[in-house]
Amino acid sequence: MPTAEAQQLDRTFHALADSSRRAMVARLTRGPASVSELAEPLVMSMPSVLQHLDVLQRSGLVRSEKVGRVRTCRLEPGPMRTVEDWIAEHRSVWEHRLDRLGDVLDDAFPNDQGDSST
Repeated sequence: MPTAEAQQLDRTFHALADSSRRAMVARLTRGPASVSELAEPLVMSMPSVLQHLDVLQRSGLVRSEKVGRVRTCRLEPGPMRTVEDWIAEHRSVWEHRLDRLGDVLDDAFPNDQGDSST
């Protein structure tokens, strides 16, 4: 059974898999924005924008609040921290493996510094 962290990663990666949703997230890194502000640069209908926004909200990346007739969206940092931690963990593993591979290759093919003809 997947852990809560694994489920969060799945939701976050799914949400970020679409370029329109990534554009919305990128805009929200500059601060809160109304739905119409998020929709402005996108070439799609408002219902489509709202569907994308729903995916972002279900992933936990975005929270929205309606005041009067204006719905304002904000970025939530938690899911991105989970992704950042996951990437850092895997980066560390692969860096260690590549360092070991480099050591093996150095032993197998010593670099002859004195021969400049090759």
